[in-house]
Amino acid sequence: MKTFKLASLDIVEDSSSVEVPLVDGLVLNKEDDHYTWLLEAYTDVKFYDYFSKIHQEKREIIVEAKITKKENAPAYFQMEICSLLKFEHHISVLFEGHLRRNKSDYSELLLDNLLQKGFEGKELLHEFKEKMKCKPKLKVKQ
Repeated sequence: MKTFKLASLDIVEDSSSVEVPLVDGLVLNKEDDHYTWLLEAYTDVKFYDYFSKIHQEKREIIVEAKITKKENAPAYFQMEICSLLKFEHHISVLFEGHLRRNKSDYSELLLDNLLQKGFEGKELLHEFKEKMKCKPKLKVKQ
């Protein structure tokens, strides 16, 4: 099993994403036969109702996580909430699931996003290079 710091977390909804500010967080690659990952997010209690609804519905969600540093390319996971604990001012959300896209797919997602926005030719190349430097959040097709 390998453990990493969870640097940022977003829940990707249909046409938007919900940024979850972290107090702390962990990412665990279980390195099992099923390629299972665990993410634990420790965040503000105001997100309890949001996560509680997802947990009660047993709904799979797409999680965009940046591991170790916020500057790193995001990793996308398809996950379910397996535990939700409420404390006085914070909550702990434990997700379990699988890596959906690896970091090398970010460039493909970015290119698709820029093409959808109508970029072409040299303008496309310039925009692609600029965005690869700052790695903005992208919407993932489900």
